[in-house]
Amino acid sequence: MLKMKKQLSKIGLLAMMLFTVSAYAQTTEKTLSEEEKAAAIAQRKKQLEQEKAGFEKPYNPAENAEAKLKEILKQAKAEGKNVMIQAGGNWCIWCLRFNHYVKTTPELKNLVDANYVYYHLNYSPDNKNEKVFAKYLKPGEKYGYPFFIVLDNDGKKIHIQESGVLEKDKGYDFDKVKAFFEAWIPNKG
Repeated sequence: MLKMKKQLSKIGLLAMMLFTVSAYAQTTEKTLSEEEKAAAIAQRKKQLEQEKAGFEKPYNPAENAEAKLKEILKQAKAEGKNVMIQAGGNWCIWCLRFNHYVKTTPELKNLVDANYVYYHLNYSPDNKNEKVFAKYLKPGEKYGYPFFIVLDNDGKKIHIQESGVLEKDKGYDFDKVKAFFEAWIPNKG
């Protein structure tokens, strides 16, 4: 019986020690994570800015999007293509990543070039292009950037696509992006 009491006593002491160490570790972790949180956020912002700096900036905040879309629709009509509008801005890392991915992936670039007139519709504090967005989106309809508006060569909206479903890790999924572009190829027959 005495032996059992000693063992229970040891187990109780061990449990208390584990509880104390665990509580201390949580307190220390909390303190460290709070202190390191700001530094981690600053580091992440710096990494994103460096990544953005390496990409082409395809959005033009100064451009008259209404006039440009009229030109693009004429071109699409003449070439028998649809219009692919990528809505976003040069501030959007995912927008820049998508543009870079398509332009540097030969099969996707060829697919786009053969079937679409591509336009980067700017949305930024400098130019929100509200009239253009209002023409293609329902009131209150919102999407994460980038998102895509597909028009036929008469200017009729035939599809809106969010980009989140095309993502993979910190980039895009080839098969999903290819399937998206293939789904809206104009009927040339």
